[in-house]
Formats: sequence, structure tokens, C-alpha cells
Amino acid sequence: MTVTDSTASSPVSRAAEILSRPLALNGLTVPNRIVMAPMTRMFSPGGVPGEDVRSYYARRAAAGVGLIVTEGTYVGHESAGQSDRVPRFHGEEQLAGWAKVAADVHAAGGTIVPQLWHIGMVRNQGDAPYPDAPAVGPSGIRVDGTEGGGKAMTRQDVDDVIGAFAAAAADAERIGFDGVELHGAHGYLLDQFLWAGTNRRTDAYGGDAVARTKFAAEIVAAVRAAVSPEFPVLFRYSQWKQEAYDARLAETPQELEAILTPLAAAGVDAFHASTRRYWLPEFEDSDLNLAGWTKKLTGKPTITVGSVGLDGDFIRAFAGQGAPLQGIDNLLDRLERDEFDLVAVGRALLQDPEWAAKVLGDRSEDLRPYDAAALKTLS
Repeated sequence: MTVTDSTASSPVSRAAEILSRPLALNGLTVPNRIVMAPMTRMFSPGGVPGEDVRSYYARRAAAGVGLIVTEGTYVGHESAGQSDRVPRFHGEEQLAGWAKVAADVHAAGGTIVPQLWHIGMVRNQGDAPYPDAPAVGPSGIRVDGTEGGGKAMTRQDVDDVIGAFAAAAADAERIGFDGVELHGAHGYLLDQFLWAGTNRRTDAYGGDAVARTKFAAEIVAAVRAAVSPEFPVLFRYSQWKQEAYDARLAETPQELEAILTPLAAAGVDAFHASTRRYWLPEFEDSDLNLAGWTKKLTGKPTITVGSVGLDGDFIRAFAGQGAPLQGIDNLLDRLERDEFDLVAVGRALLQDPEWAAKVLGDRSEDLRPYDAAALKTLS
């Protein structure tokens, strides 16, 4: 006779067990495996995060998110960004606002890192804090391949941007943040150097994959030198770009290793591998996703991201009617076999601030499905 163990864990209980494990990132212990993905909000007039920004992040920390990565914040360079409603990570008033955000997140039991950002040749909408500052990039070429409206960076520009990232990281540690994330993804400045499509330089910052990594690696090294040894430095990167979803930094694991190795050597503690669908394999002949390959190639902890927690209607609408639906079991299987270490949740956590508490507390039946129209009324 077969005996059934009535105490065996249900799938939801398994989720709580696997996602509740703490993780060390250098000197920081993240209390669980759930990360809030960075999502641009443009709710900071004058670049100053106010009370609503404090509440937004603290609410999710109180509901069990282990690590919060803030929306992208402009570093202190005149061409870093165009919108006057995107928060800045420089300036006395702006940093005072961010110090309050970090304090509130800590009081709620969470950990938090700012995402440090320079948009480069990407121009977004809004009132420009520095209207006369030209867009800058490795070669003055936009992600779509067009020229004009910007300039190729001089060596002085390179040094100035490196210094701006280092200064922002030092400020982050000084005002109480738990680490920093450098935005090297989605076609913004660091990614523009990494990608051959926008980097046509003929000096030491252009050429093969290793040379194209030089600028980002120098930023990592400068940041590492500006903060204490135990202060975590995360690096977010992607194959895809905002204007080129099919773009790829690397076609093979060997090409990817050439890009990641200098970054890891420069001082990256963890990589945030941004994909649009976390369950898709990155290269042929392997089921590993981008975060899985990143961990295998570097030995560093990794964060996976891409449509985690979104329901079938969203997946079908945005990935096509034939797209496979993904339950949380697939994610848990990958976590359990250490393909990656942390899971970033974006839209699902934006829709439902209690997402982490519900998953960790075996209340998945209470999860609110993602509804883009309803987000206008949420905070």
C-alpha cells in the first residue's frame, strides 16, 4: 500500500521555502530571493524624490521584498538625462530625499540600492535640466543607427562620466544605501559602448568585445575604489535595446565571457541579466537563460528578470498568442538548481505591492493580475 504524506509541501509552500532563503552579496545579506526591478516613474519634480517616492518603496519593503533596486537615477553629468522629473543622484536636496527613502526602506525591513544611470544617445521626453547639453555616446550614433543630435565622447568626456558614477556611488554609501547598481543595459550609455552597433570607436574604447568593455570596466573599477570593500556593486546588462529588441551583445557563450570577465575582474559583485522572458534559453544546445550563463561564466551571483509573475493574458498580448504560459514552478526549479540566485519582479510588483507577502505567505490566490490601465491609480 502506498502511503501519502499529508504534510508534503504544496507548490505554493515550496515557493515560500525557496524564495525565503537569505543570500549574501559581498557584505550585504539580502533576507530573501525577491528583488524589485528598477522601473522608471518620472514622479520626482526637479529630480528630488519626495514623500510619495518614500512611501512607494517602503510599502514594498514592508510587504517582504528582499532587495529593492530603485528606478534609474541620473548621475552628476550634464548629459546624463533629459527629464526634469526623473530623480537625480547628485545635489544636496536630491541626496537628502534619497537618504530618507533608504531610511524608510530599512525601517520597513528591506534593503535598497540605487540604479545609477546615464542615458547617452537615448533622448527621453520632458523638461531638460541641462537644455544646452548635447547627447553623448561612444560614436555619436543612436541605437537605430542614425547620426546627429549628439557627439562622440572625447577622452575628457569619458573621464568626467567615470568620475560622476564614482561620486554617485560614494554618496550612496554615505547616505545609507546598501549598495549600487550600474545601468549597463537597454541601449543606454554603458550599453552603447558594449554593443558593436553603436560603438565604432578606433581608440582603446572600441574594437573587439574586450575593448568595448573597457569604458564600463573603468566605471566599475572607479566605483569599487570609491566605496568600502564590502559595499556591493551590481551591474545590469542586456542583449536587447529599447529600440532594437533583437540586438545581441554576444552570439555565443565565448563572446559573452569576453564581455563579462573584465567587468567581474573590475569589481562587480553580482550581475543583473535583463531579459524580456526569463524562461527562454540564451544560446543553442542549453536551457540556461542569460542569468544562468552569466553565473556559469563568471561565478558571480546573478539576478534573473523578465515577465515574472505576469498572467497568461499579458503574456499572450505581448509575446504572441502562441507564447507558452509560465507558472512559478519553472522559476523555482531553476532557483533550486542554482541556475541563478535572485528573481527580479517588475510589473507584477507594480500592480500588486503585496506580491512578495502573498507569495511568501502562501496566499497566491490573492494575487492581483497585471492590468496596465489600472496602474494609473496605483502607487
